[in-house]
Amino acid sequence: MTLGWEEIRAEVLRRIRARDWPPGALIPGEEALAEEFGVARATVNRALTALAEAGVLERRKRAGTRVAALPVRRARLEIPVIRLDVLGRGLTYDFRLLADREEAAPVPVTARLGLPEGARLRYLETLHLAGGRPFVLETRWLNPAVLPDPAPDFAAVSANEWLVTHVPLVSGDIAFTAEPASSREAEVMGIAPGTALLVAERTTQGTLGPVTLARLAHAPGHRVTMTF
Repeated sequence: MTLGWEEIRAEVLRRIRARDWPPGALIPGEEALAEEFGVARATVNRALTALAEAGVLERRKRAGTRVAALPVRRARLEIPVIRLDVLGRGLTYDFRLLADREEAAPVPVTARLGLPEGARLRYLETLHLAGGRPFVLETRWLNPAVLPDPAPDFAAVSANEWLVTHVPLVSGDIAFTAEPASSREAEVMGIAPGTALLVAERTTQGTLGPVTLARLAHAPGHRVTMTF
């Protein structure tokens, strides 16, 4: 069966994640890869171009293609930094770290991230404030295996802002729903249980594997603006 460019892209990404081709390494040329995979050079070109657009590879004429030393996320949908969102509304920003622990993640979480059942992840619960009032309750599962070491003190810098600025992302997905506030959300945000909340749930994948599953429950009346 002839491989398509998507399969070649996946294999190149696998080799990068496995450190067969470490950051900064020069990878084989298009002709060599086309011969290895038994496809046309144009097919390889399309796969490498897609990875270059994602910030995983750096391509230069007559200099070859290298694995990016510090990949830059070039997502079509930018992940917002909550602090900047609040300041942009003319309000003061603050946040409180309510929980930070490492534990075996629930099966629905590992399944969403494509990790083995029972994988130990870092769980964070953060309340973001705007003008001193609850703005977003963020609950997040982090995969320590793909994070720079050492990770920061998330009581000093929010995981939302640190991940956006320090961890290169390749892909992800996001879903928006309207959900009634749970008893925990009601308690933390100072609202009645069952109050309708705008909830955004997002997973992200980095060059080394799955990074995080985040759930952001926005206070009533929240308006989300996204730039494409």
